[in-house]
Amino acid sequence: MQDNVNDKVEKSIRKKFHKQLFSRFAKAINEYKLLEEGDHIAVCISGGKDSMLMAKLFQELKKHNKFDFSLSFLVMDPGYNKVNRETLENNARLLNIPVTIFQTQIFDAVYEIEKSPCYLCARMRRGYLYNNAKKLGCNKIALGHHYDDVIETILMGMLYGAQIQTMMPKLHSTHFNGMELIRPMYLIREEDIIHWKDYNNLNFLQCACRFTDRVQVSGSDISSESKRIEVKNLIQKLKETNPYIEGNIFKSVENINLDTIIAYKENGVKHSFLERYK
Repeated sequence: MQDNVNDKVEKSIRKKFHKQLFSRFAKAINEYKLLEEGDHIAVCISGGKDSMLMAKLFQELKKHNKFDFSLSFLVMDPGYNKVNRETLENNARLLNIPVTIFQTQIFDAVYEIEKSPCYLCARMRRGYLYNNAKKLGCNKIALGHHYDDVIETILMGMLYGAQIQTMMPKLHSTHFNGMELIRPMYLIREEDIIHWKDYNNLNFLQCACRFTDRVQVSGSDISSESKRIEVKNLIQKLKETNPYIEGNIFKSVENINLDTIIAYKENGVKHSFLERYK
């Protein structure tokens, strides 16, 4: 049965969802130059639909690669409960993904922190992933953020952070020399990931974070996840009257006109339009 499920999943990536998933995966890798010969990629798996699909897309790419590169499938357990840990391991076996799991206690470390626990958790996760990827001989870590994550981040930055920024397709690590972060799912729509998951009757972790059930206490920051849901709903509402809204948000950070910007930052230094005004 396990082989039958994995065969169906891989066939669906090659056939039914080739255009929506694999083609866009390959396009992002080519367009943003995410993969080079000799790379050793740590494919970071959280157990959710996005990262599990990313692992399968990398396996498919490996079958057709034009140059040599290596893959390690890396799972960080930040303190999952027994059910979530077993679900992740069972899905990895079902989909024939040879995962390497390492244990941390991040959930315990940040659980009592009221101010920005999600930010701290994300920072700690990233550090552990880089460190363990480097131990495996990897020079890049791959995260499963998709197109919808990108456009939601753009709006969140404007509405809640008073800044125009985006989730970049690749970044150099500031603390781990020679390491990069890549996002090969950058052009893949979330609705297509959900369609693929449902078509194959797959059940992944939804959200294993302890904070999703925690009630806001004494004026502490609203979870960044609740803000993301709010922005996701806003985009869907705007789409009702403008079907191009999602593409326009994405393209907005590709079409920034510095001649009409009051101020901007470059390498951490703020510049005003007055510097160039005559």
